[in-house]
Amino acid sequence: MTGQSRRGRPRSGEQATRRRAALDAALAELVEHGVEGMTMQAVAARAGSSKESLYSWFGNRQGLLAALIERQSEQVNAAVTAALERPAEPRAMLAAIAENLLGLLVGEASVALNRAAMASAELSELLLRHGRHATGPLVEAYLGRLAADGALRIDDPAEAFGLLYGLAVRDLQIRVLLGERTPSADEIRTGARLAADRFLALTGVGQ
Repeated sequence: MTGQSRRGRPRSGEQATRRRAALDAALAELVEHGVEGMTMQAVAARAGSSKESLYSWFGNRQGLLAALIERQSEQVNAAVTAALERPAEPRAMLAAIAENLLGLLVGEASVALNRAAMASAELSELLLRHGRHATGPLVEAYLGRLAADGALRIDDPAEAFGLLYGLAVRDLQIRVLLGERTPSADEIRTGARLAADRFLALTGVGQ
């Protein structure tokens, strides 16, 4: 009896793999069909899982969407952290940060999750907490180090990040959310470099 129970219960590693597959399936359903068209049944079928497993892992559809937002935010913050850890002079680093942020914010995953969050105060709060309010301090710490080293003329790293964010993202995310085409990789890269140039023109020492 015990042996049968153990054989029938997935190991923790298998559970984690199946849970990731369910999140991948949920994101694909969300991108293709929107929040109204994403059902637990469709996600389970796409993931090769069961609705019972989904409810066990996420509680309900809202919990599944929340898990998607948390995972996406973790990926965004990991990408920004990785960019900050690569040695580069300030202009190149600022351009890389801007490119990472803009590319992720107008990507299909982020757009789909933002649209879902717009219909739920709970998801909106979660998106802000794990997204903007988690990413900001990472970049602000870097800008503060540049100021301490004499490379920037800023009083408040948080305000400086707001400036960089505005120069990089502009109204592009809103326009993509409203249905305009996603900028190409070249357009994103060019816009990021221009944002870094403008940011340094406003805050750089000797500018």
